[in-house]
Amino acid sequence: MLKSQEMRKLAPEMDPLRIGTGWKKEDLEKPQIMVESTYGDSHPGSGHLNLLVEEVRKGVAEAGGFGARYFCTDICDGESQGTDGINYSLASREMIANMIEIHANATPFDGGVYLSSCDKGMPGNLIGLARVDIPAVVVPGGTMNAGPEMLTLEQLGMYSAKFERGEIDEEKLDWAKCNACPSCGACSFIGTASTMQIMAEALGLALPGSALMPATSPDLLAYAQEAGSQAVKLAQMEHMRPSDLVTKESFENAILVHAAISGSTNCLLHIPAIAHEFGIEITGDTFDRLHRNVRYLLDVRPAGRWPAECFYYAGGVPAIMEEIKDHLYLDVMTVTGKTLGENLAELRENGFYEKCSGWLAKFNERYGTSITKEDIIRPYDKAIGTDGSIAVLRGNLAPEGAVIKHTACPKEMFHAVLRARPFDSEEECLDAVLKHKVQKGDAVFIRYEGPKGSGMPEMFYTSEAISSDKELGKSIALITDGRFSGASTGPVIGHCSPEAVDGGPIALVEEGDLIEIDVKERKLNIIGIAGERKSMEEIDAILKERRRNWKPREPKYKKGVLRLFSLHAASPMKGAYLEY
Repeated sequence: MLKSQEMRKLAPEMDPLRIGTGWKKEDLEKPQIMVESTYGDSHPGSGHLNLLVEEVRKGVAEAGGFGARYFCTDICDGESQGTDGINYSLASREMIANMIEIHANATPFDGGVYLSSCDKGMPGNLIGLARVDIPAVVVPGGTMNAGPEMLTLEQLGMYSAKFERGEIDEEKLDWAKCNACPSCGACSFIGTASTMQIMAEALGLALPGSALMPATSPDLLAYAQEAGSQAVKLAQMEHMRPSDLVTKESFENAILVHAAISGSTNCLLHIPAIAHEFGIEITGDTFDRLHRNVRYLLDVRPAGRWPAECFYYAGGVPAIMEEIKDHLYLDVMTVTGKTLGENLAELRENGFYEKCSGWLAKFNERYGTSITKEDIIRPYDKAIGTDGSIAVLRGNLAPEGAVIKHTACPKEMFHAVLRARPFDSEEECLDAVLKHKVQKGDAVFIRYEGPKGSGMPEMFYTSEAISSDKELGKSIALITDGRFSGASTGPVIGHCSPEAVDGGPIALVEEGDLIEIDVKERKLNIIGIAGERKSMEEIDAILKERRRNWKPREPKYKKGVLRLFSLHAASPMKGAYLEY
């Protein structure tokens, strides 16, 4: 018997309460599907999801089920960027997962469809999906269109920094603001939102070819309807829960796709947290191991040339997987009820790639371009890079690890010795960068910005100010226990663990310490004091003395969600999920 029908027998009030909600008597006996979304007026990534929700419900109804709408709106990292609002971003992922758990378990459902687009909504839904563990399908909410001149939102940090330096006038900045987001959908670059949509499909939890479609495309509506139908079918089958489908091999497939697309560094927070709910251990070391020697293929912003809508036009996740399929586990199961290998074969046969090519032709007509699929997703033997896109650095500065997206880092900074310039907040650091108080050869530190310190906000404006500066962008590094936007580029190292608030070595750095970065050897070390090189034994002794004199800070938050997060957040390198 379906779980929903068992509940009806135990709770006689359920039928009248649902009838009062608008259900018909005949709906009560159907397979009941929870349609969970982050719909709301909070930002473009969620503002259109109600349209997809209704398409899902049509598909549910056609398959003989009933779809019940549940909502937990996410926030927008972009809108809160540069304010204390961004401190709530990572914590919101946990709250979304918690609300999904509450929604699904307070009134049991037979299956679920999860719709979201963006940075914390998508991983929050994936964590919730794993925790609830009912048969389910994910519907990625797609990407927004590019604006005039192929303008996309991640370029706004560059425009803002140029305006602050007097390189452009206010009129040009205002033009960029008014044209960077011309439609709903996730921001049109391979940031965290786009990356996590791709990860949902790569894990086998979304329908093949559905990730990161243009939010304005009629194809997305069709996928939403199909997802609703598929959720009903899964609910009536045995051994089709997410925990029956998703394995460690599924996660390794997703990480290989992450390497091929040069995905966001925030994925190193989200994938381990999702895996944790499945009882699978994925760490930064897993990413580092799998990224080595993997071809980086996707020429899409912020590291590449084209807006994210081009990803679908080039064939999306299936096209990426076709290029790297010799490295994938093709026998993993997916929400189609078929293996990954079977899905890829079916797409080759059913005209999927021809449809994508038709959309690419319309894109070329719109912008007067003539780009090809191979311009967007490079063939395996013509890869952009051959060592993935992420490296995890370790050393006496980051014993648990720190993350760098080396595909977005200038080659000059792959091996460098720099002078430490520590700051205890992003505001202080950004002011110093914009006022040219930071010099060539500096290693700029922003600390006390980890999960326990302040919620782990993004250091977007500081990273953009550095990377957009012609001199500083290739001669200094930014190191933090905070994180970066998926749009960030430049010589930036984040997730430095243990974080400063826990007394990690990043808290002990002093002005003038010599910092060695070695991306190839995966090293991040303090190698000198006051500009003078020391032996590693001498450095260890000095750090021990500094630790004895170090005093923990008063908690930044005394109440509310961020107090809860600061008390229970795991290390950034574990995924910063809540530990109880």
